[in-house]
Amino acid sequence: MSFISDEDAAASAAASAAADAAAPAPRQERRTTVTDPRALRALAHPLRIALLDHLMSFGPRTASECAAVVGSTPSNCSYHLRALARVGLVEAAEAEDGRERPWRSASTGLSLGRTEDPEYSFGTDTVERALADRQVDDEGALVHRAIAQRDEQPVEWRDASMLSGYALRVTPAELRELGEKLDALIRPYISLTRADPPEGSDVVALHLNAFRHPDALAAAQAIAQPDAEDRS
Repeated sequence: MSFISDEDAAASAAASAAADAAAPAPRQERRTTVTDPRALRALAHPLRIALLDHLMSFGPRTASECAAVVGSTPSNCSYHLRALARVGLVEAAEAEDGRERPWRSASTGLSLGRTEDPEYSFGTDTVERALADRQVDDEGALVHRAIAQRDEQPVEWRDASMLSGYALRVTPAELRELGEKLDALIRPYISLTRADPPEGSDVVALHLNAFRHPDALAAAQAIAQPDAEDRS
């Protein structure tokens, strides 16, 4: 049983009310595979990745609102948002007050593809690798921030959070099937496209990574060729 103080309850209610008020209108799902080398190279800048991630998580935001979160200046964010707009990754959104222009992500989901143009294949592969490494680093940093802020969260969010790891034994076909099932289970809750978020809902970060364990080959070789000391 959990006991919540009056202060915790008031803070939780205020946070929930603010989240409900800030929730953007639901969008039609639009998942895009990025193959344009210009777009891939535009994403090589870490601030642009942070800006796009923020827009895809929280919906339309102005350059000033983005700057307050990503740790930059409004003018710098505006510059990089325009750069993302030139390659079709973000677009201008309708302003509620008619003054400062908000931006939104052009898609509700992105994946990286490979260009068919041989002129760009090596460069694209290099950018794709850099973006993947950057994504892993950013996800790790986000988890560290969540852990550091854990005690500041309302108790119901602390109790609902999870940090789990699993070692599965599956075939490649089973892994693909599992990924498709998990995607189908998660998709109705996507922040930008959910049409009926209940009261008290807020944006949650969920990361799923699945790959053959990097130590699998070394472990298999160690079994096939045991050390002499192990045989003694």
